[in-house]
Amino acid sequence: MSIIAHFLFLKPIIRMTITRNLLLILLFSLPVVTFAQSDRMPNVIYILADDMGIGDVSSYNPDSKLFTTHIDRLAENGLKFTDAHTSSAVCTPTRYGILTGRYNWRSTLKSGVLGGYSAPLIPNDRLTVASMLQKAGYHTAFIGKWHLGWDWSFMESYQTIDNLDRNLSVDYSKPVLNGPKELGFSYSYGFSSSLDIPPYVYVENGRVTSPPNRTTVNVDDKGFWREGPTGADFDHTLSLSHLTDKAISYIDRHAAEPFFLYFPLPAPHTPILPLTEFMGKSNTNMYGDFVLQVDDVVGRITQALEERGLLENTILIFTSDNGCSPRANFPELARVGHNPSFVYRGHKADIYEGGHRVPFVVHWPAGITKPRSTDALLCTTDLMATLADLTGYALPNGTAEDSFSFLKLIRTGGEVEVRPSVVHHSIEGRFAIRKGPWKLILWPGSGGWSAPRSNEIEGLPEMQLYRLDQDPGEQVNLIAQEPQRAIQLREELTGLIRKGRSTSGEKVSNDGPEVWEQLGWMED
Repeated sequence: MSIIAHFLFLKPIIRMTITRNLLLILLFSLPVVTFAQSDRMPNVIYILADDMGIGDVSSYNPDSKLFTTHIDRLAENGLKFTDAHTSSAVCTPTRYGILTGRYNWRSTLKSGVLGGYSAPLIPNDRLTVASMLQKAGYHTAFIGKWHLGWDWSFMESYQTIDNLDRNLSVDYSKPVLNGPKELGFSYSYGFSSSLDIPPYVYVENGRVTSPPNRTTVNVDDKGFWREGPTGADFDHTLSLSHLTDKAISYIDRHAAEPFFLYFPLPAPHTPILPLTEFMGKSNTNMYGDFVLQVDDVVGRITQALEERGLLENTILIFTSDNGCSPRANFPELARVGHNPSFVYRGHKADIYEGGHRVPFVVHWPAGITKPRSTDALLCTTDLMATLADLTGYALPNGTAEDSFSFLKLIRTGGEVEVRPSVVHHSIEGRFAIRKGPWKLILWPGSGGWSAPRSNEIEGLPEMQLYRLDQDPGEQVNLIAQEPQRAIQLREELTGLIRKGRSTSGEKVSNDGPEVWEQLGWMED
C-alpha cells in the first residue's frame, strides 16, 4: 500500500496532527522574508512642524536652550539645509506651495490664511505631489492639520465662510467633499484648520469620526483656542500624540509597498499644550516643552521605520511651515537665553528672515552618500520637482511652476545650485526677492507686523535692501548705496510674477484677480 493510502486510513485526529506538524516544519524552514527596500522606490515621509523657528532646532542654533536630539540625529546623518525658506510666512499659503510646487500668491489667496469652514484653495484638476506619486505607484496619505479648505455641508447660506472666529451650522453626518482624496491622497485623517480654529472634529476619508457633542474654549494665553463645536473623540491636549499613533499605524499597514506620508503636525502652534511628561523638560517655558514633544514625535516616527526595516530607504524630511509665533513669548524665552529665530529678524507672518527661514533636513541613508550641511538656496515648493525627478515623472506645462529639484544635490554629495532666486511673501501680501546674498523687500503700503517704513529713494519708495551674508539680522538697509541693484531685483521679481512661473517654460496665468497694479512697484 502506498504512503498516501496509509495516510488516508489513519484516524482524522492523527491526520490533522501530522498535517499541522508538516506545515510547521515547512514554515520554519523557509528563509525570513524582509521587504526588499533596495529593489523599490523609496518611501517618502514629510513631517511639517507648525510655527517652529529655525533657532528651536539645536543643530541649527549653538546657543539653543532646547535640545532636539531626534531632529539633530537626522541632520547629522542626512542633508541639512541652512538657507531653506517657506513660500509664505504663514501656514495655509505654505501648505499650498508644498503640495502644488507653486508660489501661494499665484493662487486666489493673496494674503492671510483660510478658516476652519473655508472652501478648498486647490482646485481638483491641479496636479499635486500626492496625485503625481499616485500615478507613480505610491500609496499616499495625509495625517494631521489640513488648513487648505474643503467643502462642508452647510445647513444655512452664508455670505462669507472664512471668518476664523465665527461658528457655522454644518451637517456633520454628511461627507466632506473636495478635500485630500480629490487631491491625490488614498488615505486621510485629520482636521480642517488649526487646533485653535473650529470646528474641532477629526475627518477620516471624508467622514467625521464623531460629530460635535459639546462646545469648548480656552482663553489661556499659551493654551488658547477659539470657542467652537468639538467632537466626542477630540482632545486638544492629546491631539499630537493621537495623530502620531495614526501615522505609525499607517506605516505598519503599508510597509510592503512604496508610500508617501504627508504628516503636517498641529504643534508647536497654539494651543501650546505639552503632555505632562514634557512639562518643565526644556527648562524654558511651555513653548520650549512643546518643541521637545515635537522632537519626540520625530523620534517615534524614526524608531517605527527603524524597527520595520524601512529607515534605510525612506526619504524622511523634517521642516516647519513658517517661523515661530509671537505666542511662544519671545521676551520670556529671551530671559533664559533662547531665541526661536536664532540670529534672524522677525517671526511668523513677517517678510523678514525670521518669518520664513526654517530648518529643513533630508534623511535618506540609501540615497545620501555623504551626510553634510549645505547653504544651497531652497524653497518648500521644491518638493514636487524633486520627487518628479526621483520617479521619472514628466511634469506637464502649467504644473509645479515654482518647483526646482534638489535631487542632484542629494545624490552627488557636492554643492549644486538648486534655484537662481526665491520669492518671499508675508501674511499681508508683502513681497521680497532673494538672489545670491541680496534680499530686496518691497512694501505695498505702510505698517505690518514688524515693518517700519524706510526712507524713500527716488523711484524706490518704501523698499529695503539687505546683504544677508554680512547682515543676517537685516539691520542695515543698503537701498541708498545700491539703488541700481534694487531696481534690477525689482524688475526680476516683476518678471517672475507676470510670467506665471519661475521655472523655464511657456508663460502661464496666475489665479484670481490681478492685484499686482495695487502694489505700486510693479513695472509695466
